[in-house]
Order: sequence, then C-alpha cells, then structure tokens
Amino acid sequence: MTPWNLLVLDKALRASWAADTCSPDDQAEWYPDNPAWGHCDITALIVNDIFGGDLMVGEVHLDGNQRGFHWWNRLPSGVELDLTHEQFQRGQAVTAARVVERPPGPLRRWDEYLLLRERVIKHLGHLPEPAL
Repeated sequence: MTPWNLLVLDKALRASWAADTCSPDDQAEWYPDNPAWGHCDITALIVNDIFGGDLMVGEVHLDGNQRGFHWWNRLPSGVELDLTHEQFQRGQAVTAARVVERPPGPLRRWDEYLLLRERVIKHLGHLPEPAL
C-alpha cells in the first residue's frame, strides 16, 4: 500500500464531491465552483473512519437565522480539522459547537456516504472500514 498524507486525502475528497453526494437538502444550491457545499457530514464521517477522534457539530447561521448544521472533526490530538469550511461563502457563521456521538448503523445519508467513500478509495486505494 502506498502511504498518503492529509493533503492527498483532501485532494481525493475534493475530486470526489459532486451533486450526487451533496445533501439532498442542499442540492438545489450545489454547484462545481463550491464543491464542498452539502458535504460536511459525510466528509467528517470519512475523516473519522481514518483518524478517529470526535465528531463536532455546530449551528449554521446567516443573517441571524439558523440555516442548518455543520460537521467537522476533532482529531485525537485535539486539533480541529474542517475540510469543508470553505463552503460558507455568504457570511454564514457556525456557532454552538459540540461533540456528538457517531450515528449508529446505516446513516440517513448512507448511499451518499458509500458513494463518496468509493470515489475516495479510487484515489487512495484503501480506507479503514466504516465505524458502525
């Protein structure tokens, strides 16, 4: 197996994000110029598969109104890693960050998660099995 690093993982994820892996709630606003849009939850889960650590979630606010949630990772070292933060291009703010348990079993977005994993594996050659 060829070793890879965080930059290679980031590149593989960015090459794998698409409208068909975007959250159904966000698909109407997804476009190739902002490929991270609607991918935070399944991206954070794939990073969690690889590195472990904590899953973080916060509230997304725009113009004083909550507009959903945002997911990212806190690695075992304590470093917070957010590979999809650039999706917020309209001045959204993420507040009320908290650690959440990984959802058990097949996820609400299981098909999109598996499709994204499959595409990332094509770039990296291997990923640890999902933590169910």
